[in-house]
Amino acid sequence: MKLLILGGTIFLGRHLVDAALARGHEVTLFNRGQHNPHLYPQVEKLRGDRNGDLRALEGRRWDACIDTCGYLPPHVRASAQLLAKAVDHYTYISSLSVYPDYSSPGIDERAPVQRLTAQQMLELSKVKTLTPATVEKYQALYGPLKALCEQAALMVMPGRVLNIRAGVLVGPYEQYDRFAYWVHRIAHGGEVLAPGRPDRPVQIIDARDLAQWTIRMIEARRTGTYNATGPDYELTIQQLLEECIVASGSDAHLVWVANEFLIEEGVVPLKEMTMWHPDEARIAGLSSVNCDKAIAAGLTFRPLSETIQDTLAWDAWRPADLEWRAGLLPAREAQLLRAWHAQTQGHKLQ
Repeated sequence: MKLLILGGTIFLGRHLVDAALARGHEVTLFNRGQHNPHLYPQVEKLRGDRNGDLRALEGRRWDACIDTCGYLPPHVRASAQLLAKAVDHYTYISSLSVYPDYSSPGIDERAPVQRLTAQQMLELSKVKTLTPATVEKYQALYGPLKALCEQAALMVMPGRVLNIRAGVLVGPYEQYDRFAYWVHRIAHGGEVLAPGRPDRPVQIIDARDLAQWTIRMIEARRTGTYNATGPDYELTIQQLLEECIVASGSDAHLVWVANEFLIEEGVVPLKEMTMWHPDEARIAGLSSVNCDKAIAAGLTFRPLSETIQDTLAWDAWRPADLEWRAGLLPAREAQLLRAWHAQTQGHKLQ
């Protein structure tokens, strides 16, 4: 199969390329060449920009396309229109962020998606590309934008689109450090600040599992919308962090800190404390998304210990002075732990 991947050099894109090559497919990458351009010397690389320069795709033919980097609806619409006669099948990598209400468990593909207001649509019509500045400005609109991107692909290629709503992706090459922070921090041992209720459920999926399943779905020419996260059992934050201790052979000791304390101390969710939110009830459904449809279609999950160990191995190669994109800085964690111990000890003495 001749496969075109839009993007393909960051995290999930890399695993998609690896999975496709492992199954004997011929891969072409289309991107700007700004991230990891040295990767995959054996693969054809076309250079361009989704912001108006798709010329490298003209006059070509592939069996299928995977869109890993469509964030603005006009970009997805333009690429889909150009490729409508050039590919038989189009896969769009979306996100569970398209859902507007995370308060109820069991969200499935039939749930409504987020919509933009007329004013938001007007503002976004002026955005031609996403820069670091505009990404920060429009972060709250990420979900609605992904929903509009889904619709753009479906309108151009009805009946030919596989739409994958991915959950929290973890594993080697993760670019957001949401999972890597915990693996790295726990491997270094000592007292580790753990947030909220230990029995709070979490959902994650190894990007390699998602990539391999995606390639199999494309081979089978499957279409439609699928939630895709895991695992296929209820995983709690305590189980996840304790598995990190076991897999890394660490002497780490988890100190469970109450939500109320973290809120009072101004801990920033996602940025300072990953896999945690101060309003647990409001996002409870995001940790219990229904993925039965994808599992019935062959989505499988490797052992969590394997994901942790492989993430540790990858992390060992990263620069020692790396600036983490998420997670508590050591001094901040130490300060919070001191304050927490003082507070809990004071309660015991009363």
